[in-house]
Amino acid sequence: MHRPSTRSPRLALLAASLGFVIICLDVTVVNVALARIRETLSVSAAELEWVLNAYTLAFACLLLSAGALGDRLGARRVFVSGFALFTLASVGCGFATGAATLVTARVAQGVGAALCVPSSLSLLNASFPDPRARARAVSIWAGTAALALGAGPVVGGGLVDCFGWPSIFLINVPFGAAGIWLTLAHAPDTVRNAARRFDLPGQILAVVALAALLFGFVESGSLGWRGPAVRTGIACSVLFGLLFVLVEKRQRHPMLPLSLFQIPAINVSSAIGLSLNFGYYGLMFAMSLFFQSVRHYTPLETGLAFLPMTAVVTVANLASGALTARFGYRLPMAVGQALAAAGFLSLGLIEVSSGYLAITAPLLAIGVGVALTVPSINTAVLANVDPRSVGIASGVLNTARQIGGALGVGVFGSLADGTAGNLVSGLHAAVMMAGAFMAAGVVMAITGLKPAGSVERLGAARQGVRR
Repeated sequence: MHRPSTRSPRLALLAASLGFVIICLDVTVVNVALARIRETLSVSAAELEWVLNAYTLAFACLLLSAGALGDRLGARRVFVSGFALFTLASVGCGFATGAATLVTARVAQGVGAALCVPSSLSLLNASFPDPRARARAVSIWAGTAALALGAGPVVGGGLVDCFGWPSIFLINVPFGAAGIWLTLAHAPDTVRNAARRFDLPGQILAVVALAALLFGFVESGSLGWRGPAVRTGIACSVLFGLLFVLVEKRQRHPMLPLSLFQIPAINVSSAIGLSLNFGYYGLMFAMSLFFQSVRHYTPLETGLAFLPMTAVVTVANLASGALTARFGYRLPMAVGQALAAAGFLSLGLIEVSSGYLAITAPLLAIGVGVALTVPSINTAVLANVDPRSVGIASGVLNTARQIGGALGVGVFGSLADGTAGNLVSGLHAAVMMAGAFMAAGVVMAITGLKPAGSVERLGAARQGVRR
């Protein structure tokens, strides 16, 4: 007699969201603890930078490999392994006694995060086969992550003030344990692509190319774009990137099938994801400098200044899911970027003495715009990719987003530097650039994607192709 499944898709969504939340929280929560870490561990300024950058580099440059691994071994197994590694590494961070151990533990956190993110999207795809339910689940998953990114400075400021800097890492442990249990109990495993072999040359070249690229972007803020190390990093990334493409073309079982880039939704979603993170991450970095260096806010006050923007994220993400389920992914993708573009361009008008509303209103528009767009680009990928390749497709999208984030921090940081006046003028240039990218994204969404209609028709079309 067949027993009914006791797995709950909602609890599987909670597990995937928990993993994504603590991973995104660690992107921003560390910023407010840097001063305390420096005092306690007596680390240099350069070592302090790598406390931030080691996580970003490991996370971003392993996403493609992690996506391919999830397709090969099954998303649930890879997600749980990544979640466990991230949780254990968080313990290592909390008990670190010096810069070397802290940076090493941050690298391990980045590896765990890379294993989790593509697999979490694959788990959602398997847990919610109905396209309407999947669109809503993706909007919740993306919304909780965006909320975590914005809430990081507030949460981090409160934890550091009350319990000390190790608490920002140790808080991950109970959430990690809960997420692993929920995944094992309620998340279904995904279809394993046994034909996908381990492409060691492709993985090595991809890691080296992405690491060199991100190193150049990260170091551009302190060394400038003309620094020899920055130029060498970017040149190496181009060289190894070209070698990666040549190797993948000739591989029988490539890690990244180049045929994926024949799918318009992959190209458009990845380009939009890169520009979104360029603007959002760069803005968070530059506005933190503006609030603390120009307006002289404390770290906690800075976090609270971002609160209006992050408070609307969850609501806007839910709205994105409803819009996608009703009209398809193109409408929220275009509307969201148009709102974000308006917000960025409006920030080009702020001055040192600008009032609260003049700063908050554009931040609200950006928060709503990004929250509308992120679920739609993920839904576009899921709707157009075979389930056996969801992991690597998600890896492509998230790699593009991480590159965009690193580039945004580098560009915004290099422009918004120096005295208060220079910082404001540099901020103006950076937000105008981000606004132009968002406007270009609107054009890409409208012209590069077919008017798909509701996600029910998308799902039916994909099923028909597979039959």
